[in-house]
Amino acid sequence: MLWFPCSVAPMMDWTDNHYRTLARLISRHAWLYTEMVVAETIVHQKDNLDRFLAFPEDQHPIVLQIGGSNLENLAKATKLANAYSYDEINLNCGCPSGKVAGHGCFGARLMLDPEFVGDAMSAIAANCDVPVSVKCRIGVDDHDSYEELCEFVDKVVSKSPTRHFIIHARKALLNGLSPAENRKVPPLKYEYYFALLRDFPQVKFTLNGGITTIDEVSLSIRQGANGVMVGRAAYNKYVL
Repeated sequence: MLWFPCSVAPMMDWTDNHYRTLARLISRHAWLYTEMVVAETIVHQKDNLDRFLAFPEDQHPIVLQIGGSNLENLAKATKLANAYSYDEINLNCGCPSGKVAGHGCFGARLMLDPEFVGDAMSAIAANCDVPVSVKCRIGVDDHDSYEELCEFVDKVVSKSPTRHFIIHARKALLNGLSPAENRKVPPLKYEYYFALLRDFPQVKFTLNGGITTIDEVSLSIRQGANGVMVGRAAYNKYVL
């Protein structure tokens, strides 16, 4: 599948089949992402998978985002999803929601355990026939130095075939902020993203966070970004 530098972020209750059909009418080439599907949902609903995983052929290129923190279930879910011929499988390491990062112990909280994420990506890759990727923040709570971000990327790359990271250029604050506030309050640090491009030339990085117009997408590409992911602006403004 040819790489196109613009993608639409996975968004719960937003990037369902209906929206993705509309998005594909607007753009023939943008990479589309599903809503996050929890690995346990796929495993426990294996007799009803079309409800969660089926999509029209014309939605390609499309990425399945899964969430979870159990290696066995991540592997099983990926194996089941592989039959649906997604173009990439992505692991959610960026969601700051309390239901996900708190009670669920996955999403952004996984960034605190790069060893596990490396193992998880290795298990995911071993059970599918397509590339794998990670969507993450630049840090979590007080673990927000550039050095720690590099350690996360390096560990995941060294333990798995992951060569694509989608970087939301804000850290996640797991206590005291709502998911909506986590999209606005932590400052954007695009310098972290561009430093990753310099320090990991063998890895592809897609920039996410704060980009809401076509002009901003184009500027980021001209500045050297491998790709740009647009979130709610793609829904509210049809920015594709």
